Amino acid sequence: MKIQLTHTFEEIISLENLLAAWEEFVHGKRERQDVQVFGRYLMDNIIALHNDLSKKRYQHGGYYSFRISDPKPRHIHKASVRDRLLHHAIYRILYPFFDRTFLPDSFSCRLNKGTYKALDRFRTIASTVSQNHTKTCWVLKCDIRKFFAHIDHAVLLRIMQEYIPNHDICWILEQVVKSFSSMGAPRVGLPLGNLTSQLFANVYMNQFDQWVKHVLHAQGYVRYADDFVIFSYDRQTLLDAIPKITTFLEEPLHLSLHPKKVSIQTAASGIDFLGWVHFPDHRTLRTTTRRRMFRRIQEHPTYETLQSYRGLLQHGNAQKSAVTVRETGWLFCDLI
Repeated sequence: MKIQLTHTFEEIISLENLLAAWEEFVHGKRERQDVQVFGRYLMDNIIALHNDLSKKRYQHGGYYSFRISDPKPRHIHKASVRDRLLHHAIYRILYPFFDRTFLPDSFSCRLNKGTYKALDRFRTIASTVSQNHTKTCWVLKCDIRKFFAHIDHAVLLRIMQEYIPNHDICWILEQVVKSFSSMGAPRVGLPLGNLTSQLFANVYMNQFDQWVKHVLHAQGYVRYADDFVIFSYDRQTLLDAIPKITTFLEEPLHLSLHPKKVSIQTAASGIDFLGWVHFPDHRTLRTTTRRRMFRRIQEHPTYETLQSYRGLLQHGNAQKSAVTVRETGWLFCDLI
């Protein structure tokens, strides 16, 4: 039986939790006009939100949408300050609980995890499976097609209800989840702009993570959001795993693999994962990442930009990125 959340609805909507959520939400946003407007009558607004929630009158508002390149184009949907405050209040209570249920090899949007921890874990598993690079290690690399846009609301809510016996908490989660739909399809999709979407996505994919560990019995596995890799000393094992993975993603989760982003290669040949190409004894920046770095520095030649990429380059073997003044207009030698 799954562990159960013991927190109450009253804890989530309490004035104390809403005020604590405000302090976390407002960090770095105090200059924004909508935040200032809400903060001008902060206690009145928080009390009104609390009353609407306690009396079940709360309804999630709409979204303001815009596009960014991060680096690939993304469609962001931004909720009102009032709704985002509630997202933070929910997240403060639910994240510590659900994080305990996740596998260690899930690295996206988790405390003490992140991209660089995923890169290091990739290196460790590759070394273990290849017996310190003395044997062939095969790597299956996959990407889920339009992951956030295809998350099924009913499936997500059913998964969370298995952990949350409190019907009032499930009610407020339903208000947040059903406040958005993607691609013109009702009851499908999570907005990239919501803090809760990060948590909900991990709750959703934890079903897959657990299946990979306990049913597929993968020798090694790393997932970051919708990208994942599975390791094996046997190529046929990974070939046989692809239709099983496809079936599991489609049947309970209503997801699908990106057909052009499924590959099986040896670790020694170089695996492109999370912006880096991984080799047995080093990793280098992906070519597109390196070009984007050069372009960004040319467009924004500031100390902060240089320091940011200095931090990036320290996580791999990036000496070749420092060789040319002609390419970038900047001497990179002091970055390495």
